[in-house]
Amino acid sequence: MPMLRLVLSRLTEDYLLLTLVLLLPLLLWLQPVTPGVMLALVDWQTVSALAGLMLLSRALEDSGYLARFAAWLVARCHVEWLLAALLLLFAALLAAVVTNDVALFILVPIALSLGRLTGLASGRLIIFLALAVNAGSALTPIGNPQNLLLWQASGYSFWQFTLMMAPLAFSLLLLIILLSYPAFSARRLSIKVPHNTSLDNRRLLYWALPGYPLFILAMEYQLAPYAAAAVLAAFLIAKRCVVFGIDWLLLLVFGLMFIDLGLLAQLPLMQQLATALLALPHGSYTGAAMLSQLISNVPAAIFLQHFTDDWQALSWGVSVGGFGLAIGSLANLIALRLSKQQGLWREFHYWSLPVFILSLALGWALI
Repeated sequence: MPMLRLVLSRLTEDYLLLTLVLLLPLLLWLQPVTPGVMLALVDWQTVSALAGLMLLSRALEDSGYLARFAAWLVARCHVEWLLAALLLLFAALLAAVVTNDVALFILVPIALSLGRLTGLASGRLIIFLALAVNAGSALTPIGNPQNLLLWQASGYSFWQFTLMMAPLAFSLLLLIILLSYPAFSARRLSIKVPHNTSLDNRRLLYWALPGYPLFILAMEYQLAPYAAAAVLAAFLIAKRCVVFGIDWLLLLVFGLMFIDLGLLAQLPLMQQLATALLALPHGSYTGAAMLSQLISNVPAAIFLQHFTDDWQALSWGVSVGGFGLAIGSLANLIALRLSKQQGLWREFHYWSLPVFILSLALGWALI
């Protein structure tokens, strides 16, 4: 009963989860499907990957070494804006190599540790990290799920796709770095709460650190469900507090997103909307960016690839579509959920909506 009350309490407090739950019956009424078809809409590889990454990032955070790294970083970079800019550059580079969601699972705990140690506005830093990984991940075919999908569909080589995306990705990153200047002050940072190294757990570090590349390798070979099960079993045996410290409802949010957005994309109205969007100026680019604001950029890429073969415009459009509304990119939702800070959704849109408008105009000028 206490656990049920806790779940119900979380459900009523989590507006995104509540919206997804309430929307599902309406979508099933408009687009009736069997339970099997509904479950097939869920990308279980992605959900499993999220579960494994959540466990590994929690273990890394609980080890205490992220806080130690944060203290080391502040000792060498004393100005708030400079520290933020360096982290944004690192986030973008990391996202291009290990995907945007993995980059956030690594960097958000570091941002939270920096906030605790220095008084830095960690919520704002997390917002800009989400924007930076969306920009950086646009560069390569493996940076995010939509790029991977469109790379495979286009038939381009790895380097052809990367060169196609490079002008947009570097321009987006430059835009975000420039916007970070007014977002963060020039004040000098100092450690306010000394980090207690005696509480560090080296064993957790040794479990989590090598776990990342191994788990990413398993993801590459479509083995995420098995790898996630292995990670879960290992922590249940060795360190249960890691398992109990996870926000498991985040997985429910993503599962419901796949179902709700999958059903929404099947509606005749959405297909008519896609046709109308593609008729806009720079149709594939503009239409992809705008549709991403409604159903997220991964479903938008999946949906629109059947209506156009302009791979550059489509790939650029869904990359820009990751900005704007939080739903535009799964990475945005991951960052906001991991932050666990009230009011951050509003501040996120304060920065992300202008970035979307500027990025859209930037793409029009470059394409």
